[in-house]
Amino acid sequence: MESLYYVMNWACHRKCVHCYETRFRPYVRGALEEVVQESERNFPRIVDNLPERMTYLDTSSPLPGGGYREKVGRIILAGGEVLVDPVRERVLYPVLDRLTAKYGRGGVKTIIQTTGDLVTEQIIDDLLERDVWMISISGMDDFHVGLEGDKRKPLIEKLNRWFDAAGVKPSGWQSDNAKGDNVAWSDEDGPLSHFFGATPDEWVGKLWPRGRAWENSLSSAGIGDNFCAEWAGARNFLNHGYAGSEVSIDPNGDVFPCCMKTKKAIGNLTEERLIDILDSLAGHPVYEALAAGRPDRMGITYGWDTATFLKACETTTPKGEPYRNLCIGCDRFHDAVLGPVIDELKARRRGGSPSTAGMLKQGELP
Repeated sequence: MESLYYVMNWACHRKCVHCYETRFRPYVRGALEEVVQESERNFPRIVDNLPERMTYLDTSSPLPGGGYREKVGRIILAGGEVLVDPVRERVLYPVLDRLTAKYGRGGVKTIIQTTGDLVTEQIIDDLLERDVWMISISGMDDFHVGLEGDKRKPLIEKLNRWFDAAGVKPSGWQSDNAKGDNVAWSDEDGPLSHFFGATPDEWVGKLWPRGRAWENSLSSAGIGDNFCAEWAGARNFLNHGYAGSEVSIDPNGDVFPCCMKTKKAIGNLTEERLIDILDSLAGHPVYEALAAGRPDRMGITYGWDTATFLKACETTTPKGEPYRNLCIGCDRFHDAVLGPVIDELKARRRGGSPSTAGMLKQGELP
């Protein structure tokens, strides 16, 4: 696959108002131990059930003799905050070691996603020893207390000094001194650094209608903002083996076709292999619509035409303001229709007949 977004743990040292997941927050004492143990218990099976090879064919890079260039895929290791104690030592580092054992050095591009304020010189060294390809600093926005506006400049300058001393280069994709040679960021040689945040100019700037962002009525996305068709949405998620395919994984092993997460998981990696789950959904009208980036058409087989779906996208924010977005309609379709369908697809996989998963008749509910 091209990309996996693996949320390894719920623990975070922050409780940001814009976060898409309410479970990302500080945990203490027994509660912290509980979430760490969940990750420790599940990550061996999760990693073991990832694709045997993390490679994909890039259809934008055709080979002269036919076929397409094969590229190395990436796994984004995120939280929460993966550098918080004790997640770093008991979850992050063991996961990195297990990925190296599975794929070999250079067999996958690992990205560490962190807010940046917990990074130290020693941690940078520890990550590079484990063949980390990119350290992605994600907290560069006004929602992160203490990093608003110019307040984040000292942190950026300090991290860049440390990165430079360790041989970590700024990604040319977003660096002011880019050479302009049109090398895609995913093709750059690591180790790399990258800074981003939930700012208006970023793809996450409008905020997903999820978690505390929803509770605080912060999402500015309208009905024309189709997160499903963007990167980290469901578009192309079924097309494993080719460019554009990504899924999201929770600490308990649940798999979702997008990072903002559908109301119900499509499977669980503590129980099944990822490729088996995806192949069982191939040809299914709901998931083919999501993979096409058209959530408004996901329910047509079940009597939800586009008008019905768009009506389901209408709601009111917690502040009492009118709101419309396709994610709302997707949630309601899951609640009203899709739960039993997912359960039946899972049962069919366990029964050894995944090839029949997409064969539900029009209007049929399992």
